Amino acid sequence: MSEISDLAARLEALEIKAAYQDQTIEDLNATITAQWAELTRLQRLVARLEDQLREAQNAGPQGPEPPPPHY
Repeated sequence: MSEISDLAARLEALEIKAAYQDQTIEDLNATITAQWAELTRLQRLVARLEDQLREAQNAGPQGPEPPPPHY
């Protein structure tokens, strides 16, 4: 009878371990999904900032900047 209770205890320990591992995997998946969304948002933001910088460089004066009027 002792062998059966030992096997039952070992089986229960394995089931508990599997349940914790399943929860950890779900938590990690949620974290990765959130980070992926943030990465995508930041990539779009950087692309938009690059476009704005390019536009500002093209719209600016092409020659040297004239001195301010008080000189």
